[in-house]
Amino acid sequence: MIDRDLLHRLNARERERFAADHPRSAELFRRAGEHMPHGVPMSWMAKWPGDFPVFVTDASGAHFTDADGLEYVDFCLGDTGAMAGHSPSPTVRAVTKSLPHGITTMLPSAAAIDVSTELAGRFGLPHWQFTLTATDANRHAIRYARALTGRGKVVVHDFCYHGSVDEAFATRDQDGHTVNRRSNIGPPVDTAQTTIVVPFNDIEALDGALATGEVACVLIEPALTNIGIVLPEPGYHDAVRELCTRHGALLIIDETHTICAGPGGYTAAHGLSPDLLVIGKAIGGGIPCGTFGMSAEVAARVEKVVALEDIDVGGIGGTLAGNALSMTAMAATLGSVLTEEAFERMIPLGERWADGVRAGIDAHGVPWHVTRLGCRAEYGFSATLPRDGADAAAADDFELQQFVHLYALNRRILLTPFHNMALMCPATTEADVDAHTAVFDQCLAELTA
Repeated sequence: MIDRDLLHRLNARERERFAADHPRSAELFRRAGEHMPHGVPMSWMAKWPGDFPVFVTDASGAHFTDADGLEYVDFCLGDTGAMAGHSPSPTVRAVTKSLPHGITTMLPSAAAIDVSTELAGRFGLPHWQFTLTATDANRHAIRYARALTGRGKVVVHDFCYHGSVDEAFATRDQDGHTVNRRSNIGPPVDTAQTTIVVPFNDIEALDGALATGEVACVLIEPALTNIGIVLPEPGYHDAVRELCTRHGALLIIDETHTICAGPGGYTAAHGLSPDLLVIGKAIGGGIPCGTFGMSAEVAARVEKVVALEDIDVGGIGGTLAGNALSMTAMAATLGSVLTEEAFERMIPLGERWADGVRAGIDAHGVPWHVTRLGCRAEYGFSATLPRDGADAAAADDFELQQFVHLYALNRRILLTPFHNMALMCPATTEADVDAHTAVFDQCLAELTA
């Protein structure tokens, strides 16, 4: 339904507006390019819409200000890393108080007790270990699964997201075979050697993968979140749990993004029973952190299998993991920011955002959809909800996506650059949400003129 010539004209106009509005960011970008490829400190930052990224000078709550003095409503929130809001006061106070007393010692702090106790209560798994990222936590969990089962392969969902875990950078070809994803840069081995990819919501395919007897673990997000939100069908997770138990594979649930479903993530909200659970990003209030929890049975088996002599190198290691700064940040963020009361505010705001998007879609008759998971919501370029990652990927339109993101950015609203996702934080307001609704409606009006 989108006139491509019109889209190109509108996009050219928006690029000109962006450049005119951001001379200071343009100058910083020019300087940044002297020593950083693409002018950014991390390569994915090059995907922001416009000819260069905006440079941030201040971020607080649900807003940030760029180098040109322009203020934005932030629905990206560091792609979940700032889900607690930018620099939440309880976290800042706790970290500021902790800093003079040491940052990292490779020894435990009392804060670790508070965090592990809180996580056990939220997610129902009694034993926890800490890393610096959810990627590292996933790697630990996969290695433990291999050690406990004596098997080598990992099952993941097509178009899943588990950080930069090598085994997860895989997809399916047209015949259903596991192959490297297009975005798998420099894979250490062909992922068909390590991984079996199955479609989301496909119980038969999962059963077939597990029946090979090669699978150590099933690593899943309880709902897909990085290819657009794809929700599980009724009964799917019950079947996943039953199949893992029957075939002797461990079930690892990655809640790094799906913590948006509530204080205990999708696992607590829907009564799931993983063997291991991974989470990172949000629970540190922006301070790097990650963690994985284990059932009592898994923890006991790990203790028997991993000898004390090998314990420092038997997983992933990381001498900064569990440092006092990260533990203090997690204790404050979980205890005082991402609370049950906060989610009681955030989830209705997610509903309000989705309702606003749906109203725009209906008003302008575009064949798009909107999906919500707790305080996270997203729209996609297809009329029907996707059932699996391949459906969601087929509905994507990179050119259109870049345009609507740039259109919003020029009107001081930031969405996540890799897809059309918005996340609510404790500081997000109804006015912030309504600002997006108005801009989204305006964008569709121009696209369908």
